[in-house]
Amino acid sequence: MTDPTKPKIAGTPFITRPEDLPEIIPIFPMAGVLLLPGGRLPLNIFEPRYLAMVENALAHKRIFGMVQPTGINNPDGSSQVFKVGCAGRIHSFNETDDGRLLISLVGVCRFRIREEADMQNGFRRAKAEWDDYLHDLTETCKPACVDRDKLMQHMKCYFKLQGVAGDWDVIEKTNDNKLITSLAMICPFQPSEKQALLEAKTIEERCRLLTTLMDMALLGEDDDDCDMIKH
Repeated sequence: MTDPTKPKIAGTPFITRPEDLPEIIPIFPMAGVLLLPGGRLPLNIFEPRYLAMVENALAHKRIFGMVQPTGINNPDGSSQVFKVGCAGRIHSFNETDDGRLLISLVGVCRFRIREEADMQNGFRRAKAEWDDYLHDLTETCKPACVDRDKLMQHMKCYFKLQGVAGDWDVIEKTNDNKLITSLAMICPFQPSEKQALLEAKTIEERCRLLTTLMDMALLGEDDDDCDMIKH
């Protein structure tokens, strides 16, 4: 039986303690791609440097970090990246006949880049600081204090705007933490907005930001069903 007093692991039972987190991790810069603790991200890996990165991660606790470029380049031509990213653990992978790797990445813990380390086999690495985000490793049994009805109302209007057909039976059964995490990851927000969602301190703060971003997308839309959430 599960011990109800024991904290639940956010993403994976293989990374549960601060000492499980490495000091140096590979980083994978991708604009507009968001990984959050507890979330799952499918990736199609085909560039030689990132194939090398995944092979390296598979040999070292399966961990690498997802980060977003800022849109500014360094003097050497490489892209600058935001200082906060999220480390994920490779949950599963498949090799394809044409030399690609299809992987599933599970979000474990956010980190702050102290500085970049030397490159290895073409991929970038960073010295990671974890202290500010160690609470990402576990999620307590206490439910998130969010307005579920308000979130659902915004989501239905936003999905309608985006032409997304949600499986509302499944969505209704999804707990608040998982729903907010999934929404933040899949909604087509701008990279800067994705970064703000990543850096939100709490799930409640992330939920408030989500509804604000949906409000902004809905402004100017002529839809009687959604007028009430625009005011």
